[in-house]
Parts: sequence; structure tokens; C-alpha cells
Amino acid sequence: MDTGDRLLTPGEVAALFRVDPKTVTRWAAAGRIGSIRTPGGHRRFRESEVKELLGSEGLHEEQPVAATPPPTQHRPPQH
Repeated sequence: MDTGDRLLTPGEVAALFRVDPKTVTRWAAAGRIGSIRTPGGHRRFRESEVKELLGSEGLHEEQPVAATPPPTQHRPPQH
């Protein structure tokens, strides 16, 4: 079934959400975003679904996405 929807690479999706492409791949593996596999095994994402997710998050391409900083790890002092 061809919807005529443009397919985006993980890098293109990552640029829209301002995250690393590996994050987009993890989202797809976790089912947070739908993906299609090419015959070569690469992931592609439907542009309409990506735009819908951007809109549902109240995000727009022109606005930066605030990244949540990683939790601070406390390590015992080394002697």
C-alpha cells in the first residue's frame, strides 16, 4: 500500500527532534515511533507520522527541543 508519504532516515528524524540518530532507533525498537525496514534492513520513518508526533508534543521544527540532562552519577572518591 503506497500512501505517497515521504520516508525519512533516522538522521532526518533526529534532526527534527534534535536528538541523536541512535535515540530515534531506540524509540523505534521500543515502539514509540513506527518504522519501516528497507530491503537492506535500514529503518525509515513516515514523514506524516513524524510530523504528527512533533505536533502532538507541541513542537515545531523551528523550536529547539529541551533535552533532559542525564542523571548525575555519584562515585565514591578514589584513593
